[in-house]
Amino acid sequence: MGPAGPGSGWPLAGTLLVAVAASMVAGGEDCLWYVDRNGSWHPGFDCEFFTFCCGTCHQRYCCRDPLRLLTERQQRHCLAF
Repeated sequence: MGPAGPGSGWPLAGTLLVAVAASMVAGGEDCLWYVDRNGSWHPGFDCEFFTFCCGTCHQRYCCRDPLRLLTERQQRHCLAF
């Protein structure tokens, strides 16, 4: 065992596992249409495989960072408000 103890690698491994799982599940997540802060309408678009919709209610783009994932459910919530 290392100096940090037997479970020291688990938090990092768990975070990595969650990030990979989120990217695989959300691969190809579509960006729905949206209205930006200036009131301009933007049509929806598809993201390539292993990328997904990221951003905010007012700006969307495709990315690979699971921490920036904007699910279709979250996007529909943006439309309601």
